Amino acid sequence: MEWDWDFVWQIMPTLIEGFKITILATVLGAVVAAILGLAIALVRRSPITALSRGVGFFSEFIRGTPLLVQLYFIFYVLPDIGIRLAPLVAGVIGLGLHYATYTAEVYRAGIENVPRGQWEAAKATNLTTRQAWIHVILPQAIPPMIPALANYFIAMFKETPLLSAITVLELMNQAKSIANSNYRYIEPMTLVGIFFLAISLISVIGLRWLEERYARTED
Repeated sequence: MEWDWDFVWQIMPTLIEGFKITILATVLGAVVAAILGLAIALVRRSPITALSRGVGFFSEFIRGTPLLVQLYFIFYVLPDIGIRLAPLVAGVIGLGLHYATYTAEVYRAGIENVPRGQWEAAKATNLTTRQAWIHVILPQAIPPMIPALANYFIAMFKETPLLSAITVLELMNQAKSIANSNYRYIEPMTLVGIFFLAISLISVIGLRWLEERYARTED
């Protein structure tokens, strides 16, 4: 089967629409993962043992099961108990929840790397616990974490084809639909690979820049 440029230009608008959904799912999933991951990291530091261990067990459970299984559960099982979610919403929740358990470990490591003297200084200046977190601890802990967090978000982008399993019309799903309808696979699948490769390369360049910037900041 020969490469058909006319077919490429014919299917490109549909693939671009799918690519937009892929980017949207990645960005929203990253926001969920960043916020929820921080919440998990903070709760795991709770002095309430039952709460800390419960969240820790939940986090380990999520990390220990495949993302695809979690997506199926959210989209196909939850409706049985009355919770129905749109495909994209289910996908964003699945991606965000799955990667939140990984970003939580990044946050935990970053927080633990803040010198203990900073906590003592915050107490010495009569800051409340909330003020200490917001004004002293997190501003020092988060910047060194950024390259590691960005790395997970790149990984999340590469996982978005799994959303096709729950009918999200992202890039891979659109490509499969085009291929099955036209019995031509070489063009849509090759273009999917090109889209992902291009964004991955751009992301890697951005990640290297972040690593160099924050390495200099730490120095």
